[in-house]
Amino acid sequence: MENIYSFITTINGIVWGPLMLALILGTGLYLSLGLKFMPIRMIAQGFVLILKGRKEDKKEGEISPFNALMTSLSATIGTGNIAGVATAIFMGGPGAMFWMWMAALLGMATKYAEAVLAVHFREKDEEGNHVGGPMFYIKNGLGENWKFLGFLFAFFASFAGFGIGNTIQANSVSDIIESSFGIGELYSGLVMAVLVGLVLIGGIKRIATLAGTLVPLMAIAYLMAGITILIFNITEIPHAVSLIVTSAFSGTAAAGGFAGASIWAAIQFGVARGIFSNEAGLGSAPIAHAAAKTDSSVRQGLIAMMGTFIDTIIICSITGLAIVLSGEYTSGESGANLSLLAFSKMLPFVGEYVVSFGLILFAFTTLVAWSFYGEKSVYFLLGQKAIVPFRVLWVLVIPIGSMMDLKFIWLLADTLNALMAIPNLVALLLLSPVVFKLSTTYFSK
Repeated sequence: MENIYSFITTINGIVWGPLMLALILGTGLYLSLGLKFMPIRMIAQGFVLILKGRKEDKKEGEISPFNALMTSLSATIGTGNIAGVATAIFMGGPGAMFWMWMAALLGMATKYAEAVLAVHFREKDEEGNHVGGPMFYIKNGLGENWKFLGFLFAFFASFAGFGIGNTIQANSVSDIIESSFGIGELYSGLVMAVLVGLVLIGGIKRIATLAGTLVPLMAIAYLMAGITILIFNITEIPHAVSLIVTSAFSGTAAAGGFAGASIWAAIQFGVARGIFSNEAGLGSAPIAHAAAKTDSSVRQGLIAMMGTFIDTIIICSITGLAIVLSGEYTSGESGANLSLLAFSKMLPFVGEYVVSFGLILFAFTTLVAWSFYGEKSVYFLLGQKAIVPFRVLWVLVIPIGSMMDLKFIWLLADTLNALMAIPNLVALLLLSPVVFKLSTTYFSK
């Protein structure tokens, strides 16, 4: 096991090195410049479109534009918002939060481009359902010479899902259930497996319905608790923000159980955990948006980009500010337990349960949504016949993941995320003229 861990650590150091971070941030910056920072300028319009997206366009597709966003949000709003943010701050110091913000603002353009291409180049499967995502816009947009990139993405995404979307979610839930309620990890893993299996039987429509109901409720509840903490500590917020910004460019000194962090650590863990949380650039979210009932790829792109804003700029910021305000990042705790500690301190009697139930619901919806991403990747590689075996395997892995070593799972998930992001980011750069042209045509009207 040590040899495997050492090997993956080496690979992780390569794929999350300076070149990868430059590719992620550079792609977001290039697309932002090409779009004249339209995603940031149209945040208000994005919220309006989300509300309008509850009404289906009565065009081809399986789910409403709103439920497409909720499905993608159900995948992104997970342990990354609670455990991921805490891990980033523990490893990279408060400055990691700043780099999460930067990655998110640039990532809005990336997520926009992904959804535009996903809808524009989508196709139908054997059952008449719409399928799309990086593997399809690579195949249909770049042609046969680049089809290998689509296969690479689908291959890495098939395996990455078992990390980011399955084992990490199951492990975080079982860990926090055991620490909060004393229930064994295996038992919670088995219950999750049964519940996820029941949802998967209904396919994308049942997944979207579940997401459209649970995601708004759980996000609002978590936000209310976080905003309460901020209101109670409103005079300390300027100091916390100042600490986040200054630490981003100066590093963070060691204190208590915190070993200290360099500027590079703040950038590396801030960007990596930010991408883990909002998935901008990974290529996962456009798989859900390709199923939207819409006649406009640009309009769906505007809705999609709001997922990054909601996930990181709003929800991750709540977690990050609570941790920094509490000062618990120096306690030596990391992951979900650090968030639990911070909320318990800042919101006595209530904070612990908000984090516990929030993580459980966040992780459950992520387990469900990422199964859809994984099965569409497997479908691209092996065809319709592979979907049922994939669903069975997905459910069986959940109890196993609930008992695995968290440190190893995070490392593996981080590595697989980078590997699936590379072909997608290359495709986004190559297909950027299509995104710019479709956007110009849409807004000229």
